Amino acid sequence: MNAVSLIAALLLSPALPPLPALPPLPPAQAETLEPFVATYDAWYQGKPAGDATMRLARRDGPQWQLDLDIRGRRGLVGIARLNVGQSTVFNVEAAGDRYRPLSQSTVRKALFFGRKITGTYDWEADVAQWTGDVSKRRRDPVALREGDMSALLINLAIIRDAEPGKTLQYRFVDNGRARDHVYQVAEEPEIIEVGELSYNALRVSRVEDDDDETIVWVARGVPTPVRILQRDEDGDGVDLRLIEYQGAE
Repeated sequence: MNAVSLIAALLLSPALPPLPALPPLPPAQAETLEPFVATYDAWYQGKPAGDATMRLARRDGPQWQLDLDIRGRRGLVGIARLNVGQSTVFNVEAAGDRYRPLSQSTVRKALFFGRKITGTYDWEADVAQWTGDVSKRRRDPVALREGDMSALLINLAIIRDAEPGKTLQYRFVDNGRARDHVYQVAEEPEIIEVGELSYNALRVSRVEDDDDETIVWVARGVPTPVRILQRDEDGDGVDLRLIEYQGAE
């Protein structure tokens, strides 16, 4: 995905003085999942382009749903690139150590065309398959392994697992393909300023084989990424910056 494989920098509003440095929360003390709603400013190629919402909600029984909606509001290119919604329904297993996707969808909206892709993870048959506006080569079933996650779930796993200097390895299964994702966590936290907010956050970076890069910043006690930046060989692409979050029912 480069969906938010989504998902999901550069001129910032004046910020308040940085908060006192706090050590990142070790994985052993990480909190269990709780519902939240987070609001982001969305930037595209270094310019303000819209906004985004990430929401984690409980469903029936042990199921959860994680949604990311990005809305482009400025510039034709930004609107075409940013108007996208992603959703993953999943279970939490093994005492919170495993997020198992059950279904996934991606909806892309534009002025003259739309696109919708839906995926199902069948853990009894150990295959995942996508339908809808997906290319022919990505319609074939994808073999599943324990620990496989959608792009959105990898963001949650990074928040849970990030520890200074640690290497994180996940298997991305989304949009009809499977890829190994390896992230490197920075040795020290850094101050991330967004508008009037300031976070003491760890940078978690992944560099793809094709020179694209995804960077996620996570902060102690914050249930959602503080910032998600996707770069390609031409420079900064989609950049989501947290401006507010709160618990939700």
